[in-house]
Amino acid sequence: MMNPGMTETQCVTFALGSEVFAVPVSVVREILDHGEVFHIPNGPAYLLGLRNVRGQGVPVIDLRLRLGLARTETTPHTRVLVVDVPVNDRMLTLGLVADRVFEVAAFSSGQIEAAPDIGIAWNSDYIDGVVRRDSSFVVIISLARLLASAEMAALVASSTGQRAA
Repeated sequence: MMNPGMTETQCVTFALGSEVFAVPVSVVREILDHGEVFHIPNGPAYLLGLRNVRGQGVPVIDLRLRLGLARTETTPHTRVLVVDVPVNDRMLTLGLVADRVFEVAAFSSGQIEAAPDIGIAWNSDYIDGVVRRDSSFVVIISLARLLASAEMAALVASSTGQRAA
């Protein structure tokens, strides 16, 4: 039972290698099996290409590469999380490749700790918080901060047919 002052966050948990990450369930539109994409020439390394999702061209990125990890090796468990993320005053629909999707988990505000600045391999600016779970951690990613960069603005523009400012 939660304390009256605590809030609960529902997150989709997924693996990138041996690490477990999470994003709020509110941004996840659907979870798809990994599939072929239309490759875009001269895109950033983490941009795998475009995928048709219900009639919409959706940019698909290798989240491992975006976080500075090794490229995803596709397995039968590889999934694509289709997410809607507000970036630079617009909504970006994007496919995020994950090694495996686990579950929807509820985390109370009391469980979520601030991101540590020491001893992690990725930039902590992209981390909303960390939840201790058994003998490991679940890292909650801020997709808006991860994707709010000049190159992501260009990706938004290219996927909508507009020019980046």
